[in-house]
Amino acid sequence: MSRVLNFSAGPAVLPEEVLAQAGDEMLDWRGSGMCVMEMSHRGKEYMEIHAQAERDLRELLAIPSRYKVLFLQGGASLQFGMLPINLCPPGGKVDYVVTGEWSKKAVKEAAPLCDLHIVASSEDRKFTCAPAQGEWRLRKDAAYVHYCSNETIRGVEFHWVPSTGDVPLVADASSHILSRPLEVSKFGLIYAGAQKNIGPAGLAIVIVRDDLLGRARPGTPSMLDYKVHADADSMSNTPPTFAVYVAGLVFKWLKRLGGLSAIEQQNIEKAKLLYDVIDASRFYHNPVDKRDRSRMNVPFTLPDERLDEAFLKGAKERGMIQLKGHRSVGGMRASIYNAMPVEGVRRLAEFMREFENRHG
Repeated sequence: MSRVLNFSAGPAVLPEEVLAQAGDEMLDWRGSGMCVMEMSHRGKEYMEIHAQAERDLRELLAIPSRYKVLFLQGGASLQFGMLPINLCPPGGKVDYVVTGEWSKKAVKEAAPLCDLHIVASSEDRKFTCAPAQGEWRLRKDAAYVHYCSNETIRGVEFHWVPSTGDVPLVADASSHILSRPLEVSKFGLIYAGAQKNIGPAGLAIVIVRDDLLGRARPGTPSMLDYKVHADADSMSNTPPTFAVYVAGLVFKWLKRLGGLSAIEQQNIEKAKLLYDVIDASRFYHNPVDKRDRSRMNVPFTLPDERLDEAFLKGAKERGMIQLKGHRSVGGMRASIYNAMPVEGVRRLAEFMREFENRHG
């Protein structure tokens, strides 16, 4: 069977060796006689899987002991609402930075629950940059400051960590978590959907500082309270067991590669292959400020949208799929997460040059 090169923004490509191991263990996980999907989440087999996944994630990100790691359901989108009801008291203030569609969605969910202030936005620049720190108008009495550190749709990434003083910094890091080292201690809370660089859709990971727990609003349902999940080691209810298992395999895979510093170098190389083609061309265009270009999501347009279908057809004939840009932007988008091999990106770059030579 020939596998395609899948440039989907998510659910995204997973490492082949991880998929192969999950396949080998599907019917019998290490002599247990069971698939992980069949295990009791209270049984010793799954408890071992769960604990090891957390240990490996802590090692990869060098997560300090004063932070809890939560494996939750609902993806990152549930966190848009879960975050303010846990960290902001009724009538409290929150500050948000808007750099694209995902931060706009986060604002939409939090605004009815808090006194929400947009402290910086790049919407007037068509979301082509990450607003410089000097543009931010922060409030010292905010419960937290929220930003999306990589916007998948328009391909804008923060390559720096904002400074928010004593106000906790919160990041939606869904589409670039584990793509590079991250200084967790600079954040109050980090959350991420799994389906980009971690594992199957549906799982969300929350890394939260201890002192931010226990602040949920009165009347908050138990399943929406971070402290309930933290006190129960993410097992207040049945966790997404198979997703956690696959995530654990991905963490092991990253460790074998040499950790986040090693994968960062691969990601820099992959992104450069595509941006070099774009920058050397009058045929392709990427509008994002060069200093803020995403390493994970590379959108680009062709000079005539009537060429889009031919581009997609030619790419598919060469085994490359899911390159169509988001409907709100058009054009193309290549998502080149950790599991996309360098050779796969090189093949796309070669095809882009070939297509330009034929149609430019």
